[in-house]
Amino acid sequence: MRLRSSAALAATLSLLFLTSCSVGPGHKRPATSVPQQWTVTRDTGTNTREPVEQWWASFNDAEFNKLIGQAVRANLDLKLAAARVTEARAERGVVKSELFPTVQATALATRDRQRVIAFAGGGQRTATLVPVEFNNFQGGFDASWELDVFGRIRRGLQAATADVVAAGEARREVLVTVLGDVGRFYAQLRGFQLRLDIAQKNIRTQQDTLDLTKARAKAGLATELDVARASAQLEATQSVVPTLESGIETSIHRLSVLLGQEPGALRAELLSSAPLPVTPPDVPIGLPSQLLERRPDVRQAEAQIIAATARVGEAKAEFFPRFLLLGSAGRQASQLHDITLGLGNFFAAGPAVSLPIFTGGRIRSQVRVQDARLQLAVIAYRSSILAALEETEDALVSYAKEQARHERLESAVKSNEEAVQLSMELYRAGLTDFLSVLDAQRELYANEDLLAQSRTEKTLDLIALYKALGGGWQSIQP
Repeated sequence: MRLRSSAALAATLSLLFLTSCSVGPGHKRPATSVPQQWTVTRDTGTNTREPVEQWWASFNDAEFNKLIGQAVRANLDLKLAAARVTEARAERGVVKSELFPTVQATALATRDRQRVIAFAGGGQRTATLVPVEFNNFQGGFDASWELDVFGRIRRGLQAATADVVAAGEARREVLVTVLGDVGRFYAQLRGFQLRLDIAQKNIRTQQDTLDLTKARAKAGLATELDVARASAQLEATQSVVPTLESGIETSIHRLSVLLGQEPGALRAELLSSAPLPVTPPDVPIGLPSQLLERRPDVRQAEAQIIAATARVGEAKAEFFPRFLLLGSAGRQASQLHDITLGLGNFFAAGPAVSLPIFTGGRIRSQVRVQDARLQLAVIAYRSSILAALEETEDALVSYAKEQARHERLESAVKSNEEAVQLSMELYRAGLTDFLSVLDAQRELYANEDLLAQSRTEKTLDLIALYKALGGGWQSIQP
């Protein structure tokens, strides 16, 4: 009879396990509207080919490439994000362990003292309390296993797996940000150095003009007013130098920290002037639809939807019964040497079922909480798509307009250089006043400085475009 009952129990549990299902909704990617083409594509120096992964290599700057490599290895924000991935994987392991049986071993050794009732001899029925001491040695195993009939544990594992994916995408998003920041501050550094070189060149030119004006004033060919004007222009140009030097120092500080070092660590390496990274003539940007597969923030948002969907099912599974297999076995004795291997002298085994009867609305409220979090995740996903499209479109517009501005400023600087040369020749010939020379020099310096800023902005806009496209993480393994 016992064997027949055990077989029936095993058959019933096997049937429950085989027919188990996971309650709750399945994941569906929310429907979103994505344009077929970018709004700004013509005359921008871009094409719709697949974007390059190592975009920093397109600038052909060895120092830039070196800084990128050091940042990937040593940036503290990246290490923090990687630690969060490790944490999420460990939490997934905790959830996964619920799928398997739990077995625990126990060992117990006690010295017990009790009082027992004893009757005196000699035909007398006098009862007395007699102290008795004895040893109790016990060893055994306890086991339990929840059969995941309605998918509560599996839904939790799906959610934890999605959390690992989301943490990995968050690390990639940090990586994209770090790559963009290194590029941005490196370009700013070289831009400040370029503007400083232009300022110092103009300072030398204006110093020569001042010396010439003083000599002409002594010869009676110029006035003290001309000397004062030349001196004022020189002082104004020199006043820009401290601001540019400050920008150089702060850029070096930021780059050093991005590389996980103290602020002044890269000063000796980067203080010397070097050319600004040159933008490539044609930049592949892909299509808007490809952006959703490439941007880590969008991918992270979708992983969070998957996790929220699974947690809805996990919460709904609380409405259904839980089926457990419980068992324990062991041996006990009053002497340690009496505990031997073999069949234990106590055991227990059997199923257990728990069913929520009254919870005060806790389970229903928990389902509503998870439903609301799922809706939040869907809204966040759609918002991340719009933000990605907006960021990329803005970067395309900025890059296109800055190229047009750069071309105009190049023409202006060429005209200013000719104007300075002609004004000096006319001034030496006595055919124009000194104010024309000063005006030509001032306009030349102003437009040269604007051209340097435009070159810097064009590089910065391209880096911002690369960052908006979500590139860089594909070629860098964690």
